[in-house]
Amino acid sequence: MFRFNKGRDIITLFHKANSPVSTRIATLLKQNSAAAAETATADQASDHSTHNRLQRDDFDINITEDAPTTSQLETILDYAGTVGIPSIVKGAESKQEALKKFKESTENFQRPVVVDWHNGKAIGGGNESAILSMLDMLPKKK
Repeated sequence: MFRFNKGRDIITLFHKANSPVSTRIATLLKQNSAAAAETATADQASDHSTHNRLQRDDFDINITEDAPTTSQLETILDYAGTVGIPSIVKGAESKQEALKKFKESTENFQRPVVVDWHNGKAIGGGNESAILSMLDMLPKKK
């Protein structure tokens, strides 16, 4: 019997290069991705059982300055929930309003937005603790 291996989680950052908040989030994601890929070596003198237990699976980061497609935005809004919509689309309080404003202008899409496509989470803005919590929910290595 065999199992299908689940692919690595994909975390997308909808990024705005000239935004300090967006740049900070990009750095945060890169650092966490590197830490997830890190492994303790046998020649290290310390006990690394804690490191191994806490280490999550590697994940891929996709950083894009493009706006999402309308279909992607619908999914992002579903992931973010009603509470998250105002931080993703400027001036919107509902999914329908957000889609309308986005169709009027893609500039209404407020970056940064971080999306975990495999686990159905989206966070708008620079809330580092919420993003770190999202990353902590990624599967741990066995």
